Amino acid sequence: MIVPPTRRTVARLALVLLGLALLATGALALVAGVAPKHWPGILAWFAGAIVVHDALIAPAVFLVTLLLRRVGARLPAAVVAIVQGALVIGGIVSLVVVPEIIKRSIGTLSSSILPLDYGVNLAVFLGVLAAVTAIVAVGYARLFASRQKVRPSADQH
Repeated sequence: MIVPPTRRTVARLALVLLGLALLATGALALVAGVAPKHWPGILAWFAGAIVVHDALIAPAVFLVTLLLRRVGARLPAAVVAIVQGALVIGGIVSLVVVPEIIKRSIGTLSSSILPLDYGVNLAVFLGVLAAVTAIVAVGYARLFASRQKVRPSADQH
């Protein structure tokens, strides 16, 4: 018996195929546009990104999710997802910016290579991200609470 695929299954398959197509496009661009002598550096950066993700970002998201679930057992799942999204965004932006901060502190041959104060910019970005996340999460939680119907308990009858 053949079971017809659901919309969710079709959507997942489409996303997997899109991801594979983008991965193939990136691989072709790497092979065509980057000299082979630079591949080890790129491979090291990818390996570092995986280590940072697995050692820092994923555990941080997990721990914050665990804390949110224990502290606010009645929090809507969407609020937890909003916070998780912000943590992932903050982690990825930090992953991209921290090497610039380190290189700027070491110094460059030309002051025009890394002209900005990336540490301050990262702090401002993370602060704005935290504020926007808090506003959106609190707003959603209030909206969710106002939509909940108050049901009398069975003990009151």
